[in-house]
Amino acid sequence: MADSDRTFPGLSLQRLMLLMVTALVALVLTQSLVNSWNQPQVASQLELYQTNLLLEGSSWQGAGLPEEQWPTLRQGLLGKDPVGEVAKQYQQLQQRARDNLEKLSVQSPLGESTQAGKPLPRRQQNALNQQRALIDQIDLQLGLIEAHQGKEAAAISRWGNLRDRPSTAGPLVRTADTLVRLWQYGQAKPGDDLWLEQHLEGWFAYRALDQLYSVTQQSQERQRLEAQEQVTAQNRLVKLVAIGTLPEIGALGGIGLSLFLVIQRFLKGEQSLLRLHAGQGWTIPWTGETIWQVLVLGFFFVGQILLPVLLGTLGIESSALSSRDRAWFSLGYYLVMAAGSLGVLWWSIRSYRPLPEGLFDLKPSPGAFLWGLGGYLVALPLMFGIALVNQQIWQGQGGSNPMLETVLREQDPVALGIFFLTAAVAAPLFEETLFRGFLLPSLTRYMGLGWAIGLSGFVFAAAHLSLSEVLPLTLLGIVLGFVYSRSRNLLSSMVLHSLWNSATMVGLLLLSQ
Repeated sequence: MADSDRTFPGLSLQRLMLLMVTALVALVLTQSLVNSWNQPQVASQLELYQTNLLLEGSSWQGAGLPEEQWPTLRQGLLGKDPVGEVAKQYQQLQQRARDNLEKLSVQSPLGESTQAGKPLPRRQQNALNQQRALIDQIDLQLGLIEAHQGKEAAAISRWGNLRDRPSTAGPLVRTADTLVRLWQYGQAKPGDDLWLEQHLEGWFAYRALDQLYSVTQQSQERQRLEAQEQVTAQNRLVKLVAIGTLPEIGALGGIGLSLFLVIQRFLKGEQSLLRLHAGQGWTIPWTGETIWQVLVLGFFFVGQILLPVLLGTLGIESSALSSRDRAWFSLGYYLVMAAGSLGVLWWSIRSYRPLPEGLFDLKPSPGAFLWGLGGYLVALPLMFGIALVNQQIWQGQGGSNPMLETVLREQDPVALGIFFLTAAVAAPLFEETLFRGFLLPSLTRYMGLGWAIGLSGFVFAAAHLSLSEVLPLTLLGIVLGFVYSRSRNLLSSMVLHSLWNSATMVGLLLLSQ
């Protein structure tokens, strides 16, 4: 191919088509990001799951531990008043949901009033329904906390208001009515036990069933329930320690490693690990239009427009599938998208083969794994810090990766294994090849290495189509880019990416199972 063909002189047919595709992609991406504006984050649900773990773990009485040690250990693990702290967290979460509901009810994502009699967009209506359901569910649970704290009148009043609320879902109405009968009138009906077991979970189910067995004077059932709760509480406490402690240990390791690298930088100067390959770009024979073509046509058009249109034409909807089939569908969709994107990448740079030395290097070695592990540890404290900032900015809104919520609710171990394969293997292989293997080196033709790392990280974040993820994923992309630029081995960033996704998946599994 001649150089003039590569740079598309003038407004050629190929360039015109690319411009048209770019306009379409820009429209779809803008709409996707706008739609995520009022979508709840999965982080709010994760916070709720972790709060429930704390509540369930608080019931453990320390069986097998010395009696004089357990109170101190319990306070160190759970705090002085874990139930009271959980109540405060639930109230704060409910207030955020009310604030979000008010925002959603008053204004659409594009700033247009929703009070003009027009039907709301489907996504916005779903977000409204989710916030209402969350508020109602928290009311039910706060009532059980209040009853446990001896505030029975407040609990009965809360359940009564929930039961009489026109928007409350049918199952919640019946559950609230059952709780009112048990606490206010001391009355139970046949089937109450099965209903409570099916519609309450964890600590809340134990509290309701304990009251039921107390009302019906089933002492043996109460003893059985208490023994079962102790086993569950011990298990939950172990999970709580793992979820809270292991990331903190990793973050401390990351802080220590960061200090070591900074000290080494001052002591060894240009010979330090932080300065390895610093400022050195890559020899890139293609131009910016090739970058444009690969990203717009290969990644965004294929993944966000072409595939959804084809699936819609064939009448294939993942929502209609079983959980296991949905997991296979997710993996298949991702692999087809990756194959299409990488196919466009190969087609776009095929004429430049053999490629310059150093591009797409994937060399298995101990050093590659050490760079990936080190990058993961360093990323941990940085991501914890940016998460706090991000939460203040978005207040539980801004959308999230839909796979996270799916995994959080999934119970099928086979489906979970498939989701894990998608997140921990398929995603790192594809995304690192595209964003670090191709985009980052390509950008160094036009800018310094540091700017290229930052811009490639931002594009990587924006590609996930959730406003709330742009800031943290840009930071993660920068760390991935830094690791790749210093190691010059694509396997290093793949290892880091895989470790990050794997840890996220394991955390979700611990919270949900």
